[in-house]
Amino acid sequence: MLRDVTHKVTDGLLGLSTTKGDGLHVKIGVSPIVSDAPILITGDMTAAKIKAALGLSPLADATMDSVQWGANKLYCIPVAASTAGTVGAFTKTGTGFGSLTIAGSPTNAFSIIVKITAQGTLNTASFAYSIDGGYSFSNDITVPLSGAYEISGTGLTVTFVEAIDAEKKPSSFLVGDIYAASSTAPTMTNADVLAAIDKLKTTSLVFEFVHIVGESVLALWQAVSAAQLELQNTYKKPMFFMLEAYTPNAEEEMTAYALRLETDRTKVANYNIQVVPARGLLVKLDGTTQNVNLAGVVSGLYVKAAVQVCIGKTREEAGFGIPKDSLLELRPEGIREIIERLDTAGYLTFRDYDGIDYFYVYNARMMSPSGSDYRYAEDVRVLNKIIRETRKEAIPILKDDIDLEDVQGELEARSKFMFPPLQKMIEAKEISAAEITVPDGQAATILDDETMRVKIRYLSRGYIREIEVDLGRAQAQS
Repeated sequence: MLRDVTHKVTDGLLGLSTTKGDGLHVKIGVSPIVSDAPILITGDMTAAKIKAALGLSPLADATMDSVQWGANKLYCIPVAASTAGTVGAFTKTGTGFGSLTIAGSPTNAFSIIVKITAQGTLNTASFAYSIDGGYSFSNDITVPLSGAYEISGTGLTVTFVEAIDAEKKPSSFLVGDIYAASSTAPTMTNADVLAAIDKLKTTSLVFEFVHIVGESVLALWQAVSAAQLELQNTYKKPMFFMLEAYTPNAEEEMTAYALRLETDRTKVANYNIQVVPARGLLVKLDGTTQNVNLAGVVSGLYVKAAVQVCIGKTREEAGFGIPKDSLLELRPEGIREIIERLDTAGYLTFRDYDGIDYFYVYNARMMSPSGSDYRYAEDVRVLNKIIRETRKEAIPILKDDIDLEDVQGELEARSKFMFPPLQKMIEAKEISAAEITVPDGQAATILDDETMRVKIRYLSRGYIREIEVDLGRAQAQS
């Protein structure tokens, strides 16, 4: 090669931060979409684009909530549900002599309305349909000659049936006839969820937590807790899991519901597990109003919060309040009566404050063991970040050879390489202070077990969770 002017680019001189996974999360949920790789969703995507990427599904619904309330990037793992959804028969309002049937395997919970917009029979009448309870309708569509019409993306087909009587046939479908039906969403089994979690063992993605979409019960919380421990201890992937709690049974009083949740809580002791029973009537990104579990909203709030920040922070400029014209009310009815009980038990709940037009996360509780230092998400997020970041600095030390004449000095010198990420967290006010020490006495063990032992101790940030005011009248000054 002829000699010339050659440029070698040295990268990283600006000191820009590398990916730390703060706020980034993975959602696992039911979807008709098939994908071997996690699907990237970004915060600039519209509701229509999210639905196109994830289908009309519970996974798409939860993702829209997260994007609406702060998520700028997340990954979704779609799961083909083992338990199919169901659809009920149409109820009719109107005087037309025809009828409609509906069949199929729904991809989500839909509130289906079909309204006749032009009178006639097959191939002459027209209709419009809604899958969101009448919030939006399709354009007018001519009733097919076959009578069957597939509602795109829903997994459902409606069939128009003409009147048998020849005299009544022209009036089979009359303007104003309305047919309504509803479906339930398909659901994942515990095996479905655990199979999806298995995919995280080998992923190169760096993220903070995983949101399991859909109602769940104690058996899944326990299974996910075991999977979390394996991911952290065996695969060196510190993360927490957020799950959605089951809803009350029909006619179940709130006190009985609280007791069930409290009893189940005693059977989970893992500070990397968070369970959200909070529900609300939410105006969603696509404009519809739905009764949803608020875990999707919580997922978005975590993105807006630095790891040490409580997502229940009430300063308006912090941006964690959900306006009451967006979150219309908390559900189910009567939930306010048991919020304190659920919070004390270790569940994430929402509340409002008199005179303030916002709802807030009460406390971002975790299902920690009794006496744990990690009761809140802000405690766990800081801890997991320290694990992730100090591990990155420790890996290059592996297989180093050391001078056995000065084992303590050699190990202390190596330990200094692990401190820079802690220093950055101190400067970012994610923690208040930290130190790394090397316990004495390792000269006697290093040849035998070849293990370097260090101790990290850090001082977290403090939090104001309650304010007590001493109020009284003062005497006049003489």
